[in-house]
Amino acid sequence: MFWINGVEQNLISASDRSVQFGDGCFTTARVSHGRVVWLDKHILRLQQATERLLMPAVNWNTLTQEMVEAGNHTEEGVLKVIISRGSGGRGYSGTACQHPTRIISLSDYPAHYHSWRERGISLALSPVPLARSPLLAGVKHLNRLEQVLIRAHLEHTTADETLVLDTEGMLVECCAANLFWRKNGVIFTPDLSQSGVDGIMRQQIIACLMTHGRRVDIVAQPLSVLADADEVVICNALMPLLPVNCANNWVYHSRQLFDFLSQHCCDA
Repeated sequence: MFWINGVEQNLISASDRSVQFGDGCFTTARVSHGRVVWLDKHILRLQQATERLLMPAVNWNTLTQEMVEAGNHTEEGVLKVIISRGSGGRGYSGTACQHPTRIISLSDYPAHYHSWRERGISLALSPVPLARSPLLAGVKHLNRLEQVLIRAHLEHTTADETLVLDTEGMLVECCAANLFWRKNGVIFTPDLSQSGVDGIMRQQIIACLMTHGRRVDIVAQPLSVLADADEVVICNALMPLLPVNCANNWVYHSRQLFDFLSQHCCDA
């Protein structure tokens, strides 16, 4: 199901800047028991992204109500919200755009996440690096061609997800998830100041660990740090958390961090 500016439809103008330039941002939320999980955090993410992208004002009360109403259509599902700068003018200038486009879609929840949480997953190494772009780092903007290529390469492997490095060889994230690893009592996650997406579940986990007095280091490190990690987990707002059995042929047996986070940080 699709809604565009509050109307149930699936057609958008060819002049919309989401089509012309990928000019916009998005967020993807889980719907559980008809409720949009972490609704306020998803709205905040969109607010911060539109500010970073210098987009015109969005009616956030209207969007919030539209998200709530869309979530009421299913018991469990995936709700995606896209904010485009809208239509107006020609060329790169967006000065003629005064009315952002709101696009909401609702789809089925990926059933495989349930089984992945039980059995754990495997991670391959992607040959596609993420370009460094400090201006856009952390933002879930609409320019996702790197992720499209990462996913295309992943589909030629037997792995469930993929490890992604940046152009300097530093760990960033997975194709559609953030990354954490544990070495002894310290938990690490990649620095996203140069590239990547600062996911809502990542933010939740960092805040939760700090609240419980656990040490979290945000680091710029190469792939090799995972060779002697005790445990690896990945997360996003849908999964929301998955244990990793192996990454780039390194095997992990511990679920200490996974069990802790499942108990304390995933009570959405």
